[in-house]
Amino acid sequence: MSSKPQSVGGQAVIEGVMMRAPKAIATAVRTLDKKITVKVDPYLALSKRYKILNIPILRGAVSFFEMLVIGIRTLSYSADVAMKEAQEEEQKKEDNPRTKRQVFFDELLLGGSLVLALALGVGLFFFLPLLAAQLLHASRGALGFNLIAGGIRIAIFLAYLWAISRWKEIRRIFEYHGAEHKSVFAYEAGEELTVECTRKYSTLHPRCGTSFILIVAVLAILVFSVTDALFVEVFGHTQNLWQRFLTHFTFLPLVAGASYELLKFSGKKSDHKIMRCLIAPGLWLQKITTKEPDDEQLEVALTALKHALGEEGGERI
Repeated sequence: MSSKPQSVGGQAVIEGVMMRAPKAIATAVRTLDKKITVKVDPYLALSKRYKILNIPILRGAVSFFEMLVIGIRTLSYSADVAMKEAQEEEQKKEDNPRTKRQVFFDELLLGGSLVLALALGVGLFFFLPLLAAQLLHASRGALGFNLIAGGIRIAIFLAYLWAISRWKEIRRIFEYHGAEHKSVFAYEAGEELTVECTRKYSTLHPRCGTSFILIVAVLAILVFSVTDALFVEVFGHTQNLWQRFLTHFTFLPLVAGASYELLKFSGKKSDHKIMRCLIAPGLWLQKITTKEPDDEQLEVALTALKHALGEEGGERI
């Protein structure tokens, strides 16, 4: 292993883990027959392909939306693998195999479900806090309004995480999330990528997406306070609800990009005393979104990581 490890990251999926390295993305999933199947795709970040997109903050915004698309695709793939055997059993019971038309409508239904999920996410975590702050008559002061809206947004997010963590199926994903973090820690420490060497590491990682969302929520308070104040200076009146929504949504890529830079910086300086204090809330939050994995889950995460790095490991499809 090289003295300076490559930058790697990942995501828990249904009964598996996706790992991203500079040149490949690998998704490993444990099937019902206990085998591990792996899908490997070549990958080169948009910010690496186009130099103009590698500008600080802009590269963060680009990376955020790029990983959102990749995350949805890998979740869809893991769901397909997890349900594959059940679908095969169901098809055996049918007299006629599925037609291309049925497959098309199934894919259309999946696409519609993803669009609906994104719309609900925007409504729940973006529009609802603005509406609540408006109803609380906090619309006059830019900072006061965004402190209330931001506090409500964080409260909704915490309540959402707590609620879904009660589901058995989601807990499994959180365990794979812990396996992903342990594997990345082991790789960054230069350890041999085995279950025995990986087991000892923490499930809490400073560059986690959970911490990223918390940074976005806090930074949004500051950025949106400035944009709201500038709106009053330029147009001479306070925004109504829809004007706030459109303004804030327009500046969301800026918030995401700046949050990405802060997350990267915090990962590099995580040993500094002051930085440890700043990243602590994100690590506390990961106590909800990560759980201690078992050895089989660690094996899946390590298989994905090895394939992303171009090493041996796992059964490939």
